[in-house]
Amino acid sequence: MGTLHFSSSSSSALLQNSNNFCTSHILFATKSTIIHPKPFPIISQNHTREASRSRTWRIGVSFFPLFLTKTKDAESLKQELLDAISPLDRGAAATPDDQQRIEEIACELEANNKVKEPLKSVLLNGKWELLYTTSKSILQNEKPKFLRPNGRIYQAINVDTLRAQNIETWPFFNQATANLVPLNARRVAVKFDSFKIAALIPIKSRGSGRGQLEITYLDGELRISRGNQGNLFVLRMVDPQYRVPL
Repeated sequence: MGTLHFSSSSSSALLQNSNNFCTSHILFATKSTIIHPKPFPIISQNHTREASRSRTWRIGVSFFPLFLTKTKDAESLKQELLDAISPLDRGAAATPDDQQRIEEIACELEANNKVKEPLKSVLLNGKWELLYTTSKSILQNEKPKFLRPNGRIYQAINVDTLRAQNIETWPFFNQATANLVPLNARRVAVKFDSFKIAALIPIKSRGSGRGQLEITYLDGELRISRGNQGNLFVLRMVDPQYRVPL
């Protein structure tokens, strides 16, 4: 790109022409009519205070609905999640698109989680029904349907004793109990110590049944948890008074 150079004489000529234009214009104006400059608008102190109050009111009004919207969003997200998982047979009938949609809703709901330390919350106590999961070991889609758990599946947790219990109903009625070891305010190591086959035959665990569980959303009705292998669990509270056997 070329560079433009101005000599001192050309700059001086430009300024002189500009000055001459302004002078002749002013002189021409004085001969024909008198031009009065328009006064600046005067802003009184009262006007300033009114404007300040108006801005403050607008800020307050705009903030208040945002606060309400956040609370409403959590409830609407819960309903959206429940509607999405309702026809999916606990996740066994979910397509990849279904899984992606549910993952997105769950992430939004987790962002609205207000219980920051769920392992210290009494809301965690009780029996929860499993509504949806991505865990292949629970869904067992590779097996014929009559060989899979077809009844309700529950998980119970007691915060005070740090005990957990998984309960299968029809057709196998299997159970497993575990100790919970807190790793932080919302993640636990799960160490299963006993199993029951058909709710009758007890089997002591030899330490093979272990895992981790993170509680990412919790309120009095719904819980979202994540396993150490990235599996998603959505559960609904059914009995807050239930106690896990010691």
